[in-house]
Amino acid sequence: MEIATDKYFEIQKFYNWALTQSDVRVKDWFLMQSYTPTLVITALYVIVVTWGQKFMENREPFKYKWTLFFYNLGLIVMNFHIFSELLLASIKLGYSYSCQPVNYSDDPDEMRIAKALWWFYFSKCVEMLDTVFFVLRKKNNQISFLHVYHHATMFPIWWIGVKWVAGGQSFFGAMVNSFIHVVMYTYYGISALGPQYQKYLWWKRYLTMLQLTQFFIGMVYGIQTLYFDCDYPKWMQWAGLVYGITIITLFMNFYIQAYIRPVQKLSKKPEKIQFVVGITHSMQSLVVRCDFPEWMQWALIFYGFTILLLFLNFYFQAYIISKNEKQVNKKSSTNGHIQNGNGVANGHVETKKTN
Repeated sequence: MEIATDKYFEIQKFYNWALTQSDVRVKDWFLMQSYTPTLVITALYVIVVTWGQKFMENREPFKYKWTLFFYNLGLIVMNFHIFSELLLASIKLGYSYSCQPVNYSDDPDEMRIAKALWWFYFSKCVEMLDTVFFVLRKKNNQISFLHVYHHATMFPIWWIGVKWVAGGQSFFGAMVNSFIHVVMYTYYGISALGPQYQKYLWWKRYLTMLQLTQFFIGMVYGIQTLYFDCDYPKWMQWAGLVYGITIITLFMNFYIQAYIRPVQKLSKKPEKIQFVVGITHSMQSLVVRCDFPEWMQWALIFYGFTILLLFLNFYFQAYIISKNEKQVNKKSSTNGHIQNGNGVANGHVETKKTN
């Protein structure tokens, strides 16, 4: 007990010290005074997801057609505002896409960046309602581990991001993600209106491709900032990179479990391990100053990415898209998340199981 108490005070001491290093511009903004509200909201989210399904087990599902439509419309507006503010302010400030340190000044355009990043953080709280709607509508098959993990981590992670690095390189990931969400919530808003609008959603297959593209852009961006030794907090660079790897790993695992493994009769584990080992080795060769020709390191990186992308494209064409085309008339939509399909919800792919 004494050891646990000592550890608690050590953590508290470190946290209090870290607060002295935080961005003073955001200290009085909503939810930014303390980490506690963010953690409480996240904990409540997990509780609702866990116990809400049991609560709804013997109850009739709710119907939220127009609620979902306006919910998605609101998120379209919010994400477009975030995207446009980050894009326009970063262009005006001449932000670099390879290395951009944080400017903690009160410059009006720097404040636009900081405020847009706060809205991005807050949007992750709002998007937790995605799962709440699933629970109330008894769409439990859509509540995958990947879905819950993403929602339960993005909100607290971005509190840290805004609290300490509300500017600089932080703008890029938020800008790309908010743009993707404008496209996704547009799709979700239309699909929430009912099956009669499915004919306007022929482009649904490209949502997954957009999401994958976002992942890889984020990974490459994170790697190159470490390689070029950018004057930007290293802990934030590594945190973003590690988190990106966890999302990609879970995303790939879902597709293997849901689409590839059921089709395959023979194990393909050696091939999967080869991809993981090769990419990991190439990534660390860029970060560690190895006495090996840099042109060769970059050549291996780009070649590895081309092989991985072609591999993914093959599986999409062979196992996912062709299967979806055969079942297109049997599918329905849930809050823009394709029920029993391969739609992506905030970076999450729904499962194919049914209740």
